[in-house]
Amino acid sequence: MSELTLKIDGMHCGSCVRRVSQALASVKDVKVEEVRVGAARVRCPGEPSLVAQAIAALEAAGYTAHLEP
Repeated sequence: MSELTLKIDGMHCGSCVRRVSQALASVKDVKVEEVRVGAARVRCPGEPSLVAQAIAALEAAGYTAHLEP
């Protein structure tokens, strides 16, 4: 499994962290390692489709996100 960091725009508080955690947890095979204001670290098989699914789940929750290099 690869560890990836997603930069998440629009996270400002603990409630946001909780919603982001729930959104990421809804994606099968993505394991949430850490969520903090502005970013999330996740573990997943290095499949680009899973990264796209995680970003889509975040967008559905009202946040924009992209993969950090």
